[in-house]
Amino acid sequence: MMMNVTSLRKIVFVGYDGVQALDVVGPMEAFAIANQHLTDTGQSYEIILASPSGGSISCSGLGGLSLGGAIALRDLPSDLDTIIVPGGSEDALRALIFTSELLPWLSTRISGTRRLASVCTGAFVLAAGGYLNGKRATTHWASVALLGELCPQAIIEPDAIFVADPPVFTSAGITAGIDLSLAMIEADFGHKVALAVARQMVLFMRRPGGQSQFSSSLAIQSDVAPRLRSLLHDIIGNPVGDLSGAALAARCGMSERSFSRAFRKQTGSTPAQFVETIRIDRAKLLLESSEWPLARIAERSGFGSLDTLHRVFQKRLSITPAFYRERFAKR
Repeated sequence: MMMNVTSLRKIVFVGYDGVQALDVVGPMEAFAIANQHLTDTGQSYEIILASPSGGSISCSGLGGLSLGGAIALRDLPSDLDTIIVPGGSEDALRALIFTSELLPWLSTRISGTRRLASVCTGAFVLAAGGYLNGKRATTHWASVALLGELCPQAIIEPDAIFVADPPVFTSAGITAGIDLSLAMIEADFGHKVALAVARQMVLFMRRPGGQSQFSSSLAIQSDVAPRLRSLLHDIIGNPVGDLSGAALAARCGMSERSFSRAFRKQTGSTPAQFVETIRIDRAKLLLESSEWPLARIAERSGFGSLDTLHRVFQKRLSITPAFYRERFAKR
């Protein structure tokens, strides 16, 4: 792709009937707020809502909410800086891929556009066009396996909040599109502007942790009884200390055998497996977001010793904690 950098960067969001509204308006708002902090620089974003045929866009799952004023793809200006494809319902994505003119249109525009991006399941559109082949990519945690099956040429990073493999950018579920927008703003106009946007939106400039902090713990909590849900919440909040089966059973007022049986039935996991997963998630977050020594991270994530931290990382992730920090630390 050719670089097309001007004082006015045209950011196009490609909407369609069945699009996820927050995939569109969340990132759009981030770019709009950035403009407020660029008024004295002579630079700004032009934020454009488009759709295959233009007009009104019906959003998914929101009782008739629609977005108006979309420009038809054929009427968009030639000097686009960034094209962003949001996610949506499965039926909507199928229609967008197989029956709309989006993919043919993209093929004519891609060489003159600096960035091509997706939010959430919009990654499937990029995959269908061949734009993820040989690229690192991500999508919503519930869809990463399917994306890998449908696009084996892509290198899927299931735990990433967003992935930048220029000129292609992909992000995880829904609100992760805002994280991606902040990263783009920082790349375009520097850390100060991006930080001002994050503060105004009351967001992390760089969100700690990855998708696993949401997918593993939230999925397990969804269908459990209130007493066990409270215990899971406590473990996630503080995975340090004695979290053996006997200790957890005592906290629930149950025998260890009954507790273990109920835990596995309601979560699909043994207590030990769940505790280890949460401790790994905590260790990963600390490795990414702190400069603490590994021994301190082992202690604060509940592993107790550096040897245990190393052993569990090698067993579960096939890498050392030091390698994980080198690869994923937010610098």
